[in-house]
This record gives sequence, structure tokens and C-alpha cells, in this order.
Amino acid sequence: MAVEIINRTKNRVNLKLIRVSVEAVLNFKKQKGDVSVVVIGDKAMSRLNKEFRGYDKPTDILSFAEKDSEAPTKDFIGELFIDINQIKRQTKEFKTSLNWELSFITIHGTLHLLGYEDDTEIGSLTMEKLGNKIIKRIL
Repeated sequence: MAVEIINRTKNRVNLKLIRVSVEAVLNFKKQKGDVSVVVIGDKAMSRLNKEFRGYDKPTDILSFAEKDSEAPTKDFIGELFIDINQIKRQTKEFKTSLNWELSFITIHGTLHLLGYEDDTEIGSLTMEKLGNKIIKRIL
């Protein structure tokens, strides 16, 4: 299992926490495979969000599961894009710490890579419960 992380911003980002968060989900769900994480800013996230979801605004995380690609690669689970600026805004909105928000969003995105969806109330509650259970093992 490998987690590759690239920070494309000038922000200092807790890359170790991102790695630990992804690994915690994979270990919890007994999944093996590689995950790529790219930390980006609002501009890049807005472009990706518009291209893939039709929303011309930043979001906290986008998940691209390899199993959904046209030619899936064995042992590669998928890729996460995290908008560190949106994460910072959410810490104020939700009154959480930067580490908590970064870890929770990373966990949430990793769960999406494993097939979890939050487009229904039940799916959303399931992901939130799992996320809270996993984050307690980290922070």
C-alpha cells in the first residue's frame, strides 16, 4: 500500500496526517492498493469541479476511483484532490481544527474511492458515522 501526496500550493500542509488518514481507511476496510493525493487551491479545484461535476466553484475534495476509469489499473485505488483553502474556510464554518477538518475530509474522500456514496440521507449518515469512527483512531 502506497500513498503518494503532492502539494501544489504554497501552503504548509500536514502531509503526514493526509497519509495516516488514507491508510487508516484502507486498514479499517482491509483494502490494499495505492492512492494518489494532490493538494490544490481554489482555482484548480474550481476547474476540476466544473469539468467533472458541473459546478463552477471550489469544493473541499474530489475523489476519482480507479474502478470507474476506462482502463482500471490493478492495485491503484484512485486519486483525491483536496482544496486546502476550502478546508481552511470549513474550519471556521464548522468550528473545527485544521487537522480535524483535513483528516475528516481525507477519510471522506477515501471512503468515496472505496465505493461509498453520500447522495442519499442513509449514505450520508453511513459515511459520517464511519468517518467519525475512523478519525477517533487518528486524532
